[in-house]
Parts: sequence; structure tokens; C-alpha cells
Amino acid sequence: MFILILFLVVGSILAYVSKNNLELVSLHVGSYVVSNVPLFYVIMGSLLIGLTLSYIIYVIHSISASLALRSKDHEIKKQKDEVLELTKRVHQLELENEKLKRNFGSSSKRSPSTEPEDPNAL
Repeated sequence: MFILILFLVVGSILAYVSKNNLELVSLHVGSYVVSNVPLFYVIMGSLLIGLTLSYIIYVIHSISASLALRSKDHEIKKQKDEVLELTKRVHQLELENEKLKRNFGSSSKRSPSTEPEDPNAL
């Protein structure tokens, strides 16, 4: 409903502007000259060209931002994988350290083949 009302308002504004700007003008574009063009067409053409250029700039900016975010996401994933690998390595070293403590503290009481087990190990 809001879009319909917006179209009606914009259409009314365009009708008002076109009614009051019917003077014929000459349009100079580079070396080309177009004569007897209603001023309303020049106004609307300028508006449409400006909107088109701003949309193209927006799309280019949006694409570059999404590519930057994609590369950052890839970098974050790589860093998370590295943290996971380092956490696994720390846990393995802790288990090895515990094993060495047990073997050093009671070297004759236990057999060297028993390893401490951790049910939460990665």
C-alpha cells in the first residue's frame, strides 16, 4: 500500500513539473546539438542518469565490500583451525607431562605402558 501511495505522489510531482516546464531548449552534448527539446525531458533525463550512475557506484561498492568480508571470513576460519590444532597439541603435551610425572615419581610401581586417559580429549 505504501508503494502505491509513493507512486501516486511521484507521478503527481512529475505531472506538475512537466506541465510547468514545456519550454523548448537546445541541448549541447559535446559536439552534438539537439534543438527543440522540452525542458521537462532534460530534467527527467538528468534525474535518470544521476540515479543510474549512483546505482552503479552502489553496486560496485557493495561487491567490493562483500569480497572484503569474504576474505576476512576465510582468514578467521583459518585462525580458528590453527587455535584448534594448538589446543590439541597443548592437551597432548599435558597428558605427556602427567605421564612423565607418574613415571618419575613411581618408576618401579607402575608399568611404563599405562597412559593417563582423558575422556574429554580432543
